[in-house]
Amino acid sequence: MSALPTLDLSDPAVLTDPYGAYAEIRERSPVAMLTAPGMPPMWAVTRHAEGRAMLADERFEILSHSYQRPDVPEHCRRYMRTMSETNGAEHRRLRRLVAPPFTPRNTESFRPHLATIVDALVDALPAGRPFDLLADFARPLPTEAISELVGVPAADRPRWRAWGAAVVAGHGPEFTAAIPGILAAAEALVAARRAEAADDLISDLVRAQDEGNRLSDDDLVTFVWQLLLAGQTPTNLIANAVQTLFTHPEQLALLRSKPELMPGAVEELTRFAGPQLLTVPRYSAVDAEIGGVTVPAGSPVTVALASVNRDPRVFTDPDILDVTRPVGRDGHMGYAHGEHFCLGAPLARAQTELALSALWRRFPDLAPAGDVSFLPDPGTWRLASLPVVG
Repeated sequence: MSALPTLDLSDPAVLTDPYGAYAEIRERSPVAMLTAPGMPPMWAVTRHAEGRAMLADERFEILSHSYQRPDVPEHCRRYMRTMSETNGAEHRRLRRLVAPPFTPRNTESFRPHLATIVDALVDALPAGRPFDLLADFARPLPTEAISELVGVPAADRPRWRAWGAAVVAGHGPEFTAAIPGILAAAEALVAARRAEAADDLISDLVRAQDEGNRLSDDDLVTFVWQLLLAGQTPTNLIANAVQTLFTHPEQLALLRSKPELMPGAVEELTRFAGPQLLTVPRYSAVDAEIGGVTVPAGSPVTVALASVNRDPRVFTDPDILDVTRPVGRDGHMGYAHGEHFCLGAPLARAQTELALSALWRRFPDLAPAGDVSFLPDPGTWRLASLPVVG
């Protein structure tokens, strides 16, 4: 262990330039150690091939302590173990039951609903004066999309939007305080759809449950809560993408002149400035080798996405943003890989494509309106705010 390069996640140099910090250790070793005050050392995979292999290796499991567990009231605790914390056959069973709405084909059929939501949010933005694109657009969009998907009544959506803002802010007092309300609303939504079905995801899952689907009501409530929790990825992805395009005006000009490039551009922006810097830690069930390094059983292991997504062994000129970059089979891992590949990836991609297209269609001269800073978070690359003017 002592011979491996070590990165202190609390180092200001790591917090302000994670890509540069990981690049240096990636060229020294495919595996490194991550440390931080109050945190036990964690193994990190720094190269693409090794990271992809580890995420597909069932010897490395996501466990309950892979996540920070919020301190919630006793009656909420039965909903805290989400599908993300299952592995192997159990995970595949649950995923198979809830996956159909998130296939690329079904996401495409949901796209008109997403476009309506995006256009309404864009139309509400002020023209000719500064606004915070993160707070006023990127933050409410995913919650509105999830609310539409699961069938949250219009009258309830303001509080769901507030809960979404608490979730995306991270694991803090506001996040913890929001959980009982989220779960109570999810319980009520499942009960309402059991009493009277509608054209939404929860109704579909309740109908499937009646036909022999082995999802329990607790499973359904947990799924709604997990969907709100995990579905906030586009918030930071959209904000990061806009800020990145501001700092790469030639790429922005190319994208605006050729809007057909947008789907590939979203993949490139996810690779280049995606919000997740590290995957959820896995724990090795046995002594296992990664890139010639033996990881002892029981060790926490993460893939450093900030490193693997800029691995020159896979990406030509990885530190250059190129919206025309081909999307290859072994592309970025911004949505992880293997059995825990992000279920909502097609939905996140569609939201981001529609959001970026609508923003520059509505505000062709959209420009920065103040300084920006990234929050000091070693696991997530995210802005504190994004002042713009259109």
